[in-house]
Amino acid sequence: MKASEADILIVPGYKNSGPDHWQSRWQSRLRTARRVEQAEWAKPVREDWIRRLVEDVEKATRPVVLVAHSLGVAASIHAAPEIAGKVAGAFFVAPPDVANPKIRPKHFMTFGPYPREPLPFPSVVVASRNDPFGSYEHADDIAAAWGSLLLDAGHSGHIDTDSGHGPWPEGTMVFARFLSRLRPA
Repeated sequence: MKASEADILIVPGYKNSGPDHWQSRWQSRLRTARRVEQAEWAKPVREDWIRRLVEDVEKATRPVVLVAHSLGVAASIHAAPEIAGKVAGAFFVAPPDVANPKIRPKHFMTFGPYPREPLPFPSVVVASRNDPFGSYEHADDIAAAWGSLLLDAGHSGHIDTDSGHGPWPEGTMVFARFLSRLRPA
């Protein structure tokens, strides 16, 4: 599948993705990409985030490819049963451990626990070995449960602007390869 053949939904996490974040950069470069806008970025409500994501998927006119980061991964996973028929694939980056009470902010826990059923569409999970919001072992466990391909990003923090991942050319290459292997939903 080519980017022009898909509606690419950018699904940011907690507090949205700023202008230098790789998600924002991808959105500006991909003609068919649009952001799932949440009413409340700083105090996320799981049901609201899921509902908004489902609404945006339902508006799509082409097969949907999700590009989710952090808490956006959690919203996408919870929405999966409702959006399965329109989603061709999902690219998940830095999934937080939403069931770990030691992870801050506590808003993350309202999105837990993750469902552990296999996803109804192909997916990739990109995880770091030193993500402050979730361990690599946790990402490995949930990726296996979902039937996702796990990609090791090494010591890359939360794979966001703070960890130096504004442009993130490696991510662009991995996403392009993933996209090329997808078939319409």
